[in-house]
Amino acid sequence: MHPLIEKGMNEKRSLLEPEAKTLLREYNLPVPEFQICSTPEEAAAAAERLTYPMVMKVVSPDISHKTDIGGVRVGLQSREDMKAAFKEIKEAAQSHGTFAGVIVYHMQDQGTEIIIGVTYDTQFEHALMFGLGGIFVEVLRDISFRLIPITEHDAWEMVHEIKGYPVLTGVRGQLPRDIEAVVDALLKVSLLVEENPQIHELDLNPVFVYDKGISIIDARIVM
Repeated sequence: MHPLIEKGMNEKRSLLEPEAKTLLREYNLPVPEFQICSTPEEAAAAAERLTYPMVMKVVSPDISHKTDIGGVRVGLQSREDMKAAFKEIKEAAQSHGTFAGVIVYHMQDQGTEIIIGVTYDTQFEHALMFGLGGIFVEVLRDISFRLIPITEHDAWEMVHEIKGYPVLTGVRGQLPRDIEAVVDALLKVSLLVEENPQIHELDLNPVFVYDKGISIIDARIVM
């Protein structure tokens, strides 16, 4: 069992976002460089290193839907923005639970949104899910599933069988998306869960897919 998962289980909580992203990085999944900050000054200094524009999100074991409580700021452009956002997020978080700091990272370019997830069923155990983000998954439920562990052939099938697959091949003058990077991510998530079966749910949403590479923007892991 990975130490981060063991820590979460011992404390009977989900992984914090920085913990989840650290775990993903150990499996060579592409996560933007981030820093955890506990003061406005730390956040401002981090922005100078990671470069603007920045994203800031609350870190708390008690808050799972960060946006709902005002725990997310995007497009921060200056030291003053960083300090003000930190204070606002801290105040919002403290009225909803424990405040453990913020996670900050450089705001990523918009790509084609996909979602990668894992669910657990007592009969079938772990299943890997893939789909396009936004309306495709929320309204159309255009998703594919495979039981874990998957093979490379399974991963390619998962990508090809969704109805929205043409979006990944390039539409309205866009370059084709990097489907090989998507397949690689599906295989690595499968391996992560296979080696850490204590994971009950995993949600990578959104994941941005570019013409070269992908970037995992948000991550949630529940034991």
